Amino acid sequence: MTQVARCRVYKFGGASIRDADAIRRLGSLLAERVPRPRAMVVSAMGKTTNALEALLRAAREQDEAEYRHRLAAIRDDHLAVAEALFGPGSSVADALEQRLAELDTAHAAHREAPYPFHYDQTVGMGELLSTTLVAAWLNEAGVATRWCDARSLIVTDEHHQAAEIDWATTRERIASLAAEYDEVLLTQGFIGATARGVMTTLGREGSDFSAAILAEALGADELTIWKDVPGLFNADPRRFANARQILSLSYAEALEQTWHGATVIHPRTLAPLQRAGIPLTVRSFLEPEAPPSTIGPEAGEGDRQPAFMLRDDQVLLDIAPRDGGFLDEALVAEVLARLGEADLHANLLDIEALRLRLVVDHRPERLDPLGNTLAERFALTRHDGLVLLTVRHPDEALMAALDAHRSRLVIRCNATTAQRLYPAAECPATWRIPD
Repeated sequence: MTQVARCRVYKFGGASIRDADAIRRLGSLLAERVPRPRAMVVSAMGKTTNALEALLRAAREQDEAEYRHRLAAIRDDHLAVAEALFGPGSSVADALEQRLAELDTAHAAHREAPYPFHYDQTVGMGELLSTTLVAAWLNEAGVATRWCDARSLIVTDEHHQAAEIDWATTRERIASLAAEYDEVLLTQGFIGATARGVMTTLGREGSDFSAAILAEALGADELTIWKDVPGLFNADPRRFANARQILSLSYAEALEQTWHGATVIHPRTLAPLQRAGIPLTVRSFLEPEAPPSTIGPEAGEGDRQPAFMLRDDQVLLDIAPRDGGFLDEALVAEVLARLGEADLHANLLDIEALRLRLVVDHRPERLDPLGNTLAERFALTRHDGLVLLTVRHPDEALMAALDAHRSRLVIRCNATTAQRLYPAAECPATWRIPD
């Protein structure tokens, strides 16, 4: 009986390619895995995105000395990896130098351009640099790989920093490329381009979304995201000392947890996978044979057990009509419209007859103008320095244990989710899930 070849897409983040040893490990992992993925998405190397954002600030502030210092540091980091992998004076180093020259030229041309446009022309370069290194090393390691420019594959609108996908054109371009070449197709996460070829980005941490776009367009059987942790957890292991791995959960539950602040999977990643019924597997590149976590169409253990999400640096907005009347539907709609215009997300929403309470991230550049606008029509009280805890699938005993010795400023509960807003001063840096 003939076995039908499976189509897999892999995504590797910055931690998996942070230095030459990490890239060698990735090459060994790919060389040993049969069958190999049909396509791969790779993020920028290590902390490159942060470094490029700092470079952008220096450019826009016209600080030439700082700009040159930061550009040299980015150059040195990438050329050091190229030399460690390929030796001095390699063609890969020449290709990196050409990319960096393009970046420098772009800064000279765009320093006065609107910030979102300038951001995309700068920060998107990180993935172009990293994939130049990784594609060359995979071919060196015997994994036949074709470097592909995401700017010619993923077509978007002109909404810089959060571009929307032209799905029909994107699907057509990816499918056409896959039909033409047999090698592993390696492309960049996070970036695309307009129909005119101007680089755009898909939002911070958008590389997972790029991989989902590729998986959907290729009709993949599975998308695997490789991380430095073995899978998904019921809480952030950096914040909860006894967090434990979730082996399986549904798309719906993963979307709920992402909505409430879980950060393992990018919020936009799951929609195309759910639409196409493609399971998402999270594995560790440090322990590739360890049991992974899988998100798919069926409910799993993660749909039943408690999960914990923390949001730090929260702000409570207590809003009431100035005339002391009821907070009717029209007034609620007005407040939420203003919130949307400010591009803020209500992490908690609580409505009573006479007041509406919103909990949002502390983002002064957006929050302060929103407060000024709301104060024109409403009585507004603001409370800063708060922590929001969200628990999926809680019970009363669990919530009572979490509440112990903490002041509950807002309580919100429904059949599947409980939320508590606490003063940050009463919250530990590291929490423990009650037994």
